[in-house]
Amino acid sequence: MTTTPVAKTEQAEQAEQAGRTAASLAWARRRHSVARFWKAYRSRRAGLYGLAALTLIALVALAAPWLVGADVQSVTNAPGSALERPSGEFPLGTDQFGRSLLGLLLWGARISLTVGLLAAALSVAIGTLVGIIAGHYGGWFSTVLMRITDWFLVMPTLVLAIVLATVMSRSVWTVIVAIGVTSWPTTARLVRAQTIAVESRPYIERAKALGGGHGHIMNRHVLPNVMPLVLAQTTLGISSAILTEATLAFLGLGDPTVVSWGGMLQDAREAGAVSSGHWWYLAPPGIAIAVVALAFTLCGRAIESVLNPKLGVAR
Repeated sequence: MTTTPVAKTEQAEQAEQAGRTAASLAWARRRHSVARFWKAYRSRRAGLYGLAALTLIALVALAAPWLVGADVQSVTNAPGSALERPSGEFPLGTDQFGRSLLGLLLWGARISLTVGLLAAALSVAIGTLVGIIAGHYGGWFSTVLMRITDWFLVMPTLVLAIVLATVMSRSVWTVIVAIGVTSWPTTARLVRAQTIAVESRPYIERAKALGGGHGHIMNRHVLPNVMPLVLAQTTLGISSAILTEATLAFLGLGDPTVVSWGGMLQDAREAGAVSSGHWWYLAPPGIAIAVVALAFTLCGRAIESVLNPKLGVAR
């Protein structure tokens, strides 16, 4: 039986319409899932407080060039004298070069948040990749990956990061890599356990029986099911990454050409702020680091409680 051109056109239109319908249904399900997640998240007051604090800090960091300008980092054009107390002109005082600590604090938020976000993303990406591969393939290959993971897990993360930051060139990217490649083992073990649980479900067996390969199984079935865990782990990892970046900068292993909260603490230590009683030099960056770390932790705990209500995380 010969198919006429008109029939072929109608079949193509029907196939195209079916594709659009399937795509619209998929997007509708995603929007429903996001709306349901946000409704549950809003009931966590601590998570809302953390999200509000992070939103405010992120907006201030993005607007720093317009709020204080790039000249705030200049040592030669500092507007004040060294180590002035907080005043109307300088609400948080000045540093050892006469620069406004408020301006440095706002500008340093850009580097600290950027390092925290990128380092946590790198760490979670490595951990997710290792965890899914180890959980999917199993056998001796999984055993080798887990022994490597255990080695990184028992080694102090800060010590490994210090070693990497010491042997590599001093830059922001060095700090990001040093934190990212040393803090992934916890994510890897969590994702591996979740992968094993997902692959024990019946629909995975059906996908294999229908000819689904390793890549199809991991990308289309395992990864979507472990993404909620990955998201929660990312928000919790950002606070740790920011604290690690501040520690590296405080130890003099950060990028000396940029302003960060940890670098401000390092400058305060070198200026003798601790022994001289210049509390206004130490308090602002220290409080900022604590507030951001707490905010990310609150958001991470709230996301965990939404995605896994069995955790029983307090509201």
